Amino acid sequence: MCSMTGKKGSTGNNRSHSKRATRRTYRANIQKKRILDRKTGKYVTMKVSTAYLRTLAKQLQAA
Repeated sequence: MCSMTGKKGSTGNNRSHSKRATRRTYRANIQKKRILDRKTGKYVTMKVSTAYLRTLAKQLQAA
């Protein structure tokens, strides 16, 4: 689960060619990253989604 956005896996069905359904899980793309905390100036290791990493990169470019 992403510690910033709350993203986590969900469930659904695999569908075969004959339309037979079997249960499966869709996992969120979670990465373990060291992120700099601007307030304290220290690095914090967090589990975040790649979508959040893209958002973080945009925020750093704008600043």
